[in-house]
Amino acid sequence: MDSKLRVITIFGTRPEAVKMAPVVKRLRQFPDQIEPRVCVTAQHREMLDQVLEAFQITPDVDLNLMRPNQSLPELTARIFTDLHPVLMDFQPDWLLVQGDTTTVMAAAVLGFYDRVKVGHVEAGLRTFDKWQPFPEEINRRLAGVVADLHFAPTENNRQNLLRENVPADLIRVTGNTSIDALQYISKQPIPQATSDLLARAGVSTGDRRLVLVTAHRRENFGQPIREICQALKELARRYEDKITLVYPVHPNPNIQGPVHEELDGIPNIILLPPLDYLPLVHLMKHATLILTDSGGIQEEAPSFGIPTLVLRETTERQEGVEAGTLKLVGTDAGRIVAEAQRLLDIPEAYAEMAGSVNPYGDGHAAEKIVDALLDVWKGE
Repeated sequence: MDSKLRVITIFGTRPEAVKMAPVVKRLRQFPDQIEPRVCVTAQHREMLDQVLEAFQITPDVDLNLMRPNQSLPELTARIFTDLHPVLMDFQPDWLLVQGDTTTVMAAAVLGFYDRVKVGHVEAGLRTFDKWQPFPEEINRRLAGVVADLHFAPTENNRQNLLRENVPADLIRVTGNTSIDALQYISKQPIPQATSDLLARAGVSTGDRRLVLVTAHRRENFGQPIREICQALKELARRYEDKITLVYPVHPNPNIQGPVHEELDGIPNIILLPPLDYLPLVHLMKHATLILTDSGGIQEEAPSFGIPTLVLRETTERQEGVEAGTLKLVGTDAGRIVAEAQRLLDIPEAYAEMAGSVNPYGDGHAAEKIVDALLDVWKGE
């Protein structure tokens, strides 16, 4: 056994950074046993950097692979060619990836090529439809094929892996690290700009209720995002004096174009640039209702007891649906409006969702992940 366990964590997008940050921080708490290294691909440059700042993480290696309008094949090729020398230089015992991005898939396969053990954080999520979400469903399945340890957030995720013939002793149920991250960030003071936004929206005075919207996924490009916008427009009209919809708009032109075409100029809809993680968390805390196609928010919102309508046809976070914290509504404008109206108008329906228990963990997932790595290392 080497004198220290060498672990490299690799991530490239904001959601990965949020969920890997607690693991990075935990790895650094064992300097006598672990030599950690952080490598970012910067698949999403600006949105990644603000999370690194919020969690006070400085990468050891920054591949800076983001290019305007690059294709998935181009990004994948760059990850393979630029990450390989990093692994050759550091010679890690373990490579940790999180979730289902292109960075995850390429790094996991490269770990296999270079005979580095792979740990997959947030393993076992499935929709069982390879096109939804695209390309995430296949990315996480490929990572699962090569992983040597699977850190499943829930028992349901563990069962998915067992059905795929993953040996039970290679699976650890840890909870989701997003809850660890949320607990850390939510204790930080609310930014002044966020307080100003809540005042502008009429929320801090109690005059209006806040409906927070995030929608950006590839499968919602085209007609689905326009349907979502039609629903938001109708909700704004029906609740003109009662709610303010706040929508931080993803920079992708496939989202920016239709959203601004459909929603610019509506008085009680506030369109914002993408928000840093800290202000987004504080907006979630103050929201009455969340409409989202984001995976991470499906896990985070229940921690604050905020009913969440999922703007997708399927979800890999079925536990939230079963627990009652989430409801799948798809992208049909009529259905979105009807389900939102039900929660806004019927206190009993709202209370039922708001009172459901978060199934995604207790905020100690990172501890369980690092403990598992140390246990395996000491047993070798």
